Amino acid sequence: MIDAGAGPADAGDGQRLQVVGMTCQGCVRSVSAAMERVAPGAVASVDLSSGDVRLRAPITAEIRATLAQAIEAAGFEVAHG
Repeated sequence: MIDAGAGPADAGDGQRLQVVGMTCQGCVRSVSAAMERVAPGAVASVDLSSGDVRLRAPITAEIRATLAQAIEAAGFEVAHG
């Protein structure tokens, strides 16, 4: 589930991804769908204006990399670093 209204401070201690290129709610839905395919049931918040995406569920580095690949396959860039 993606909550496009929640800001980064609402995301708890989960993993953070910086997604570049989201400009609308359709983009939020696309990123959400990509994330759900990799980590079903993961709760995330998205700050559409900054591109900050956070997962509340703990994930491994491998799943993080897979999430980034899925988001990039959906047409968005994930900032690495």
